[in-house]
Amino acid sequence: MVNALARAVLVALLIATPSLLLPSVSSDTAQLVMVLAILASLMTFIEYYGRYPSIVEFRFAPPFNRLKFVGLFLTVLLLTLILRGEAYPSELTIFLTTLGNGLGQAIDFPYSPVRLVVLMLPADASPELVTSVRTAAGLSYTISIVMMFVFITCVRFQGWPIRNGAFNVWVNLPLFDPTGGGDVLHRLKRDAGLNIVLGSLLPFLIPAAIKAASDLIDPISIAHSQTLIWTMTAWAFLPASMLMRGIAMSRIAEMIEEKRRRAYARAESEALQQA
Repeated sequence: MVNALARAVLVALLIATPSLLLPSVSSDTAQLVMVLAILASLMTFIEYYGRYPSIVEFRFAPPFNRLKFVGLFLTVLLLTLILRGEAYPSELTIFLTTLGNGLGQAIDFPYSPVRLVVLMLPADASPELVTSVRTAAGLSYTISIVMMFVFITCVRFQGWPIRNGAFNVWVNLPLFDPTGGGDVLHRLKRDAGLNIVLGSLLPFLIPAAIKAASDLIDPISIAHSQTLIWTMTAWAFLPASMLMRGIAMSRIAEMIEEKRRRAYARAESEALQQA
């Protein structure tokens, strides 16, 4: 119960961070954020208090979800501090702004995801808005890349997930139906490849889709602080999360294939001995 309650509080704090730190947040926005934070924390508590998971994948295979939460929380917190620094500058906010500007300019090269995010803004966007979007995109994208490479390190060099003991596929993948038809190994490899492809393409497709739908979606609305924070966070985090899921499922498929290979070799060896 203590672990589930701690996770619920952290999720609520994540959602409420922009409203708590940004200046001049309207009362309507604060009330809506409070309701969302309560609902998210309640769902998190129910999920982690139960013995078996119902939605959250890889619940018993740390640090998969911990890395995702840390990356998400860092992105929201740092972007919030940068935007807060526009009204209440401090040494920390100035440092984060300088860091974000440097990362944004370094990644803002032709055909890069950050360049596409900047290009989705209308032609009459102010230079300040363009700089803010580039800074937020560069910082959030860098955090997502670091999060993904930390997970790859855990997989390749630390033996994730078997270093934590036995791995139960059905408990850690509650949304994966083993009776859906076809070989489980083939379906895992197929889902892994699909997640990796989508995760690689989404940072490029999302800005292009918004630009194409500019008649229905007003990109200038990203000028609002909370909209900018959550838009850039989702743009960077969702593709990285899909890539991590694809890598994890590919790793599980490798484990199952290796286990089958050993079982077939053992059965063949026993058959030869009996013969």
